[in-house]
Amino acid sequence: MLDVTVIEDPEAAAVSLDPIRARLLAELAAGPASAAMLAGQVGLPRQKVNYHLKALERHGLVELAGERRKGNVTERLMRATAASYVISPAALAAVQPDPDRFRDQLSARWLLALGARLVRDVGALITGAAKARRQLATYALDGEVRFASAADRAAFVQELTAGVSALIRKYEAPDAEGGRDHRIVVALHPTVKDQPTLES
Repeated sequence: MLDVTVIEDPEAAAVSLDPIRARLLAELAAGPASAAMLAGQVGLPRQKVNYHLKALERHGLVELAGERRKGNVTERLMRATAASYVISPAALAAVQPDPDRFRDQLSARWLLALGARLVRDVGALITGAAKARRQLATYALDGEVRFASAADRAAFVQELTAGVSALIRKYEAPDAEGGRDHRIVVALHPTVKDQPTLES
């Protein structure tokens, strides 16, 4: 089972967004189960669970993990193909965000468009690498910083921009034969505060 996979097909995205099917995906991410086992967990008739499982299987979101005999019946044990799923903006091709339409480094909406493009592009790269049975070279850096003031944040952004720009100038090789273009995305946004639970 993959840790995370990207859904690029619009029909698969629609199937995964159905609340019952999303619940079944969550149950199957925890381990293989039959329609009868899942029926008890989600409170639905086995036939209805089977119907939803077939839809998920058709779109590659679940797969056969094995079979077992139970009396006169052979049960199919299904499992999720990934522990979690991300829907690519490619699934909404006609209305997916395009960060090239406008560029504003201080716009949260432009940052969102960049993030959407990142999901779309990396999802397509993962799919291509899997088909070619090749490794995909990527790198990510994630961290948090608390700024004492807005002025400190602005100074940080200025230094970060200068530092990354200097690295780009140092390593940029537009005429390198056999070279490959890479995209760099650096983002800075406030940390999202944890949502309070009903118990707290």
